[in-house]
Amino acid sequence: MSDERISRITFGMAAFPDMLREIKDPPYQLFYIGDIDILKRPCAAVVGSRRTTQYGRSTAAAIGSRLAEKGVTVVSGMAAGIDTCAHMGALKGGGATAAVLGCGADVCYPRENLWLKEKIEEKGLIISEYPPGTRPERYYFPRRNRIISGLSSVTVVVQAGNSSGALITAELAAEQGRDVYSVPGNIDSRYNLGSNKLIKEGAIPVISPEDVLEPFGLNGMLSEEAERILGTTEKIIYRLLVDYGELTVDQICAKLGKPPAYVNAVVAVMEMKGVVFSALGKIFVANR
Repeated sequence: MSDERISRITFGMAAFPDMLREIKDPPYQLFYIGDIDILKRPCAAVVGSRRTTQYGRSTAAAIGSRLAEKGVTVVSGMAAGIDTCAHMGALKGGGATAAVLGCGADVCYPRENLWLKEKIEEKGLIISEYPPGTRPERYYFPRRNRIISGLSSVTVVVQAGNSSGALITAELAAEQGRDVYSVPGNIDSRYNLGSNKLIKEGAIPVISPEDVLEPFGLNGMLSEEAERILGTTEKIIYRLLVDYGELTVDQICAKLGKPPAYVNAVVAVMEMKGVVFSALGKIFVANR
């Protein structure tokens, strides 16, 4: 690989994303620029059409920002339209975003998104199964979509016409056993035909950015006492424990992308504050 910024991981390596191991047709290798560890956090795909309305663009940015604010990695494809707005929202929210490309990680497509690619390389992750230097081809993108959905616990379709590639991503997510969300839109607009149809077929409707936090256990309000005494990371752990009931330290590490020493220290402080307790030395359950 001529570009020294690009790293490579294969299916057999520990750094290979666990979520991708679960899908039917995982890539054998991944090439990336940036921080691969952001894929150890909870991930949500936010996708949609290239041709959009202001409603779609603002909604994608709001959802991306809200997810990022809560520590969820926003995964998308860096295409024009909804993808771009989702990435921008995540960056504005101060969180992490991953762009899965249908070309080499060193190739920018579309070219006008070079500025965005550079920002994501600096603050997130550019990733592709295609070797460096691979030029974009039409048939690469449907293949790429299985990685977008495969990395993510949920896929959110913000705005999609009847022929949008985002519908392929939603179909793949459903086949992978992942939840599919869709934002309802004006029934008279061709821009919303595909995303509205997804809801008719069983996708979970999104009527607020808060809705996409629900599968991660991040939309619930903390108790007044917990809100007052917990720090940012402690609040994230607290919400995870409220949602799951109990988690091992290793599971918390995987969800936060943090090492055991760090998580153990944070949980120890939370125990001293009386908001969690340990059982069998490894399981931490939030006092609700």
